[in-house]
Amino acid sequence: MWRRRKLLSRLTQLATSASSKFNRHLNLHPTSISQLQISDVNRVYELITRSSSSAVVSSSGSSKLGISGLDRVRLIGTNADVVDATTFGANNVVDRARHYGRCYWELSKAKLSMLVVATSGAGYVLGSGSTVDLAGLCYTCLGTMMVAASANTFNQVFEVKNDAMMNRTKRRPLPSGRITTTHAVTWASSVGLVGTALLASKANLLAAGLGASNLFLYACVYTPLKQIHPVNTWVGAVVGAIPPLMGWAAASGQISLNGWILPAALYFWQIPHFMALAYLCRDDYAAGGFKMFSLADPSGRRTALVALRNCIYLIPLGYLAYDWGITSGWFCLESTLLALAISGTAVSFLLNRTKGTARRMFHASLLYLPVFMSGLMFHRVYDNNHHSLATETTKGKMALSHPTATHEQESRNPEKVKRTKNNMVSRPPVAYASVAPFPFLPAPIYTSS
Repeated sequence: MWRRRKLLSRLTQLATSASSKFNRHLNLHPTSISQLQISDVNRVYELITRSSSSAVVSSSGSSKLGISGLDRVRLIGTNADVVDATTFGANNVVDRARHYGRCYWELSKAKLSMLVVATSGAGYVLGSGSTVDLAGLCYTCLGTMMVAASANTFNQVFEVKNDAMMNRTKRRPLPSGRITTTHAVTWASSVGLVGTALLASKANLLAAGLGASNLFLYACVYTPLKQIHPVNTWVGAVVGAIPPLMGWAAASGQISLNGWILPAALYFWQIPHFMALAYLCRDDYAAGGFKMFSLADPSGRRTALVALRNCIYLIPLGYLAYDWGITSGWFCLESTLLALAISGTAVSFLLNRTKGTARRMFHASLLYLPVFMSGLMFHRVYDNNHHSLATETTKGKMALSHPTATHEQESRNPEKVKRTKNNMVSRPPVAYASVAPFPFLPAPIYTSS
């Protein structure tokens, strides 16, 4: 206890001595401080003003001599303000660019647009035959991406009031007010025109026409139809089936029967996919005023039957791809097993119509499409068909150039020669033609009659 008292007394002495030294430095005494009156405030103010002015003069003089003074301090402050203003401006530009980039990403529904690009790219590869032009593939995918982004943006522009009433979509850029409608329309129009022009100049007019038609169908037919009739789901399935045709048309310059395998798969796949989504989000769609098929089906039985029927339609696609010479027999087996798997989830949803079984069918649909497209690309056999046709044509030309050998072969085995000639005549010409300005396509091969 006595140690604490001793420490307190020591601190008191130090404080007293420091205050006395400060008063002596300012020539102030306790008696003079106590005698200061309010009337002396003006006098003190004048003294302070004179001292500050003299300090400014001395500092300006010292600055002329190269001694750091008040002006140097002011200069440093001015430079700091300029640096701060520049940094603030740069940060503001970066923030605005980040803000609008995020808005464009959400308006374009980037993930959905990437799926559209993947289907278009797959169609391009399938339609290219034995040679795939990488530059043409990139241009086609970029143009498809722009057209899809434009269509998705117009969709949100037309549905801004409906999106504001749905929990799933009310945080989008337009309902939340993060971007204006005029800005969104300008963005959609710009990317749509540029994407269509890119397809027309770097691919062909057929691909550009399909892209522009799909943009119109999605924005001006499917979007308003969602608030009118449940048939909008089937119209949306048509919209989703067109991008593979765009890729096929960009690569081959035409649309042949073989090019319908992937569009058919996309059309039938979208029905169970959308039915599961509409069943899971029934409350949101009802709040938004959309006329979805599941809203007119309280029990969910008709929704499950429609989903199951379209899953069954997926089963023969693998056999058709094999029968038409697009893929090998392994794809036929894999595609059938994949279709049976998604059909099993549809049967489960039909027997037990709950959100759990609907979500399981939805996840199965998300898995089906990439696996189907990967198998279609991996097992395609365009090269073999092209090579076999070229070999037969070469043999026919060699036989025509050696009539003596041909006569001897006919005399030895006339039946075999007859079958070979019939096969050559019945073979159709190759569907792919090299048309300027598309020199990357295979040259046409025509059979001799």
